[in-house]
Amino acid sequence: MITTMLRPRWLIALLLALAIAAAFALLGRWQLERAIASGEVVERSTETVQPLHEAVSPDGPPRESATGQLVTVDGSFVPGDDVLISERLNGGDSGFWVVSRLSTVETASVPVSTIAVARGWAATEEEARSAIEALSAQAAAQQQTVTGRFVPSEAPVVPDEDSDPRTQTTVSTAALINRWADFTDQSVYAGYIVDTDAAANLTVIDSPVPGNDASVNWLNIFYALEWAVFAGFAVFLWYRLVRDDWERQQEQAAIDAAEAV
Repeated sequence: MITTMLRPRWLIALLLALAIAAAFALLGRWQLERAIASGEVVERSTETVQPLHEAVSPDGPPRESATGQLVTVDGSFVPGDDVLISERLNGGDSGFWVVSRLSTVETASVPVSTIAVARGWAATEEEARSAIEALSAQAAAQQQTVTGRFVPSEAPVVPDEDSDPRTQTTVSTAALINRWADFTDQSVYAGYIVDTDAAANLTVIDSPVPGNDASVNWLNIFYALEWAVFAGFAVFLWYRLVRDDWERQQEQAAIDAAEAV
């Protein structure tokens, strides 16, 4: 059989099979590199406080890197635009958030914008509504600095049929805009800030450091294994063709020997 393998046409076929196998191996390596790259953990300095306008821009979807980032911004809360958000967990306990509307201070590079701020958590609805009354009674246009963790806007949820149609369980920017008074076409951030302080006797909202999760891309690994199988099959196919040729030669030799007798 070795004599058959060393024939010129099968040597050329072997080179072609090895070239194809090498190409398949390179494709498999590329898929593995993609799987590794997608699973790498990118460290972010979320605990370094940044100005809000540097971390994220209004009137557009926030960058992924802004999620969980500690930010600071100067502005004034709009009295009367405080909203109760129910079914919010805080340290494992279900309760209520009070979310207020903050109008940011205009600067030379940043126009006046609006962003929602989660002011604190309360265990009961009564406590939360009491806090809203206290916040609504505060003087307007009282400028202050807010520092907290930026979180992208959540999707709105339709209340149950038996619930108050104004009930909110998510901090949805779109839903809040519909409830804020005198809101027209101001610039607005598609997210909210979880305040590191608590207002009006509320409890500080638990806002842990975001984790650096990484998941393995199994689809890329599967493709890499597929290319490895294809590479092996290219060499096996060459071997199978050579063996078939050798077996035909053996059969023909046996026939010729029988006819000679």
